[in-house]
Amino acid sequence: MSQHDRLLIIDFGSQVTQLIARRLRELNVYCEIHPFNRVDDAFLRDFAPKAVILSGGPASVFAEGAPMPPARVFDLGVPILGICYGQQVMMHCLGGHVERGDGTAEFGRAHVSPTEERLDLLQGWFDEAREQVWMSHGDHVARLAPGFRVFGTSPGAPFAVTADPDRHFYAVQFHPEVHHTPRGAQLYANFVRIAGFSGDWTMGAYREEAVAKIRAQVGDGKVICGLSGGVDSSVAAVLLHEAIGDQLTCVFVDHGLLRLGEAEQVVTMFRDHYNIPLIHADESELFLTALDGVSDPETKRKIIGGLFIDVFQKHANDVGGAKFLAQGTLYPDVIESVSFSGGPSVTIKSHHNVGGLPAKMGLKLVEPLRELFKDEVRALGRELGLPESFIGRHPFPGPGLAIRCPGEITRDKLAILRRADAIYIDQIRKHGLYDEIWQAFAAILPVRTVGVMGDGRTYDFALALRAVTSVDGMTADYYPFSHDFLGETATRIINEVPGINRVFYDVTSKPPGTIEME
Repeated sequence: MSQHDRLLIIDFGSQVTQLIARRLRELNVYCEIHPFNRVDDAFLRDFAPKAVILSGGPASVFAEGAPMPPARVFDLGVPILGICYGQQVMMHCLGGHVERGDGTAEFGRAHVSPTEERLDLLQGWFDEAREQVWMSHGDHVARLAPGFRVFGTSPGAPFAVTADPDRHFYAVQFHPEVHHTPRGAQLYANFVRIAGFSGDWTMGAYREEAVAKIRAQVGDGKVICGLSGGVDSSVAAVLLHEAIGDQLTCVFVDHGLLRLGEAEQVVTMFRDHYNIPLIHADESELFLTALDGVSDPETKRKIIGGLFIDVFQKHANDVGGAKFLAQGTLYPDVIESVSFSGGPSVTIKSHHNVGGLPAKMGLKLVEPLRELFKDEVRALGRELGLPESFIGRHPFPGPGLAIRCPGEITRDKLAILRRADAIYIDQIRKHGLYDEIWQAFAAILPVRTVGVMGDGRTYDFALALRAVTSVDGMTADYYPFSHDFLGETATRIINEVPGINRVFYDVTSKPPGTIEME
């Protein structure tokens, strides 16, 4: 990566730190995220960043052992941007003062108003009297460090935007990386312009560098790729095949938790369109037996993750001793399962291919998409020549219908869910809505409800429908279907799927919910 100007993001544990990187990549700026506890003087010397961003985080500068950057970061002579906790760290380290948030906390949407003095970081802001931003802080800056001045204020943050323009040190109390700060991208564009980045990092460049990295990691070893048929694992497979050719064998594991007709579609697509060896492993009985009677979602994920690895290890021997397992793991999987690169992020849930991996798996992992968001994977897929009809498919989780069947999993419930989900997606396609929606699915709820059908009493399952819009999968809003659509869809499901007598539509955003039910 040395051919690119590099921006360093020091991670203090914010759940949205990777969104900073995503905003920068949209600007064709190469950046890397590294946790504060792995950034020391030697690291800074070797990395030689052209600019530095200090992320947000859940800690307080008052806490014992509070995350801090190395003092040398402020002596590099490069522009620095502190965000939320990053702002508080800057003030704390440079001679300002931070106070506890007694009655002055701000969470959610807020509005920042400008001061009379203008700032290069805020070029293109304040066409109106104020700008909407997203706040998430308890503590706040009470006194600026020497050399800093205030350029924006909010009701709960009198120093919402501060800067020492002479040193190109900037600090904001809000999160410009999230979707709810509408002009946050402009702020980042201004920062990288100030820092002098040329914007030379593209998905084409990522492709070349990823191929080189795969070859360096794998050497002449054999690789099996866990193929689910979704966008992520398929893009990973095609990228790996470009890098190592016939050293790759794909293993498609049918765990009995796929959608209606999906196994046949995946096998046909890869055998007809890609010249990549494919093993179709029908292990549905193994998975469903292991999940029998299990209702806890974390336990489900860990069982599925462990069995996936067992199956992959078995087939690694079949292909002549493969040493590597490749997966289509994405960053949203990682940040919700474990902290990025060892940072202090809080775990939200385990993913079958992240938190569910056993400590000793016998195969070395190759995860070429681990630091990408879904939209970036789709861009890479286009770069690799995958068809648009395939790249645009909605995400489908590795644990499949297991996490769309809250509570105990049974074969009967899975059969009902498959039919209902197929009708729901058919309805979305018939109404021309598929490409407007990030992800849509049905989930069978662990309750039975009383109904009346044909003058008779029924006592059947309730079904929840979910559809969300999103840019990156980290935040999401429910899709605003019309009542006519919902009524028509519910009627079809109840009429055509025995076992369901009631349909709900989930209007929860992310946060506070997640996209999937479990």
